[in-house]
Amino acid sequence: MKGHPGRVITAVVLLPIFYVVVRYLPSYCFFLLVTGGILIGQYEFYRFHYPQDHLTRIVTGMALGFLLVLSFYLGFSPPTQTFPVAILTLIAISAMLFSLFTAREIKGALIDSAVLFFGVFYVSFLLSHLLLLRGLQEGEFLILFIFGITWLGDAGAYYVGSLMGRHSLAPRISPKKTIEGAVGGLVLSVMGSLAAKFWFLPTLTVADSLRLGLLLGVVGQLGDLVESLWKRSAGVKDSSSLFAAHGGLLDKVDSLIFTAPVFYYYLILVKG
Repeated sequence: MKGHPGRVITAVVLLPIFYVVVRYLPSYCFFLLVTGGILIGQYEFYRFHYPQDHLTRIVTGMALGFLLVLSFYLGFSPPTQTFPVAILTLIAISAMLFSLFTAREIKGALIDSAVLFFGVFYVSFLLSHLLLLRGLQEGEFLILFIFGITWLGDAGAYYVGSLMGRHSLAPRISPKKTIEGAVGGLVLSVMGSLAAKFWFLPTLTVADSLRLGLLLGVVGQLGDLVESLWKRSAGVKDSSSLFAAHGGLLDKVDSLIFTAPVFYYYLILVKG
């Protein structure tokens, strides 16, 4: 299990800090934490495509990402609920106009515009749903739930795959991921969801816990595979070396990017 000690050390150091921020500090502290993660994740994403001399494009994308996450933070109640949609529309227009005035080669203008906008949507828009979850009733426990289930799924897939993995899950995308690991991650997600229901989220029913464990377990692993596909396309192993044992921040939250909005809309549409 190469990298196992580093993973444990990183978790031991960061998890208590994260818990204190979510559970005990004011909501703006969580906003700052999410914003910092989004900006780092955007930078890592843009480096997949933009060379180092495209710093202006990267900074522009990160500035638009900050504007979007700020709109989520300010848009909890009427009349500001339309802020995120309005800002996302503005960002789409800005991404197109940016290439109009800065494109060095017309041939690559379409791809550059698409990457600029998608970096905002993929990282900032989807992860900003964490702020919406934090704004719901029992929001701090919902945040602990979604992080816990997502990380349990990742850990289960990693450790079960390392110990028992024999059959490759997606050899062309991520050769080290195995079917056994995927099943292990799914089982741990379901177990964690059930444990959370009886531990700190009694408003969830057993049926909710089972559905969410399965749903988030599958969606999280798909999110991980999507980022693996993009990294392979870009010819990189990790999004960065921010966390020595984990790779970059984007490597750590790729599953969360998918599970956070899915969990939020499950609560809104199914639980009301």
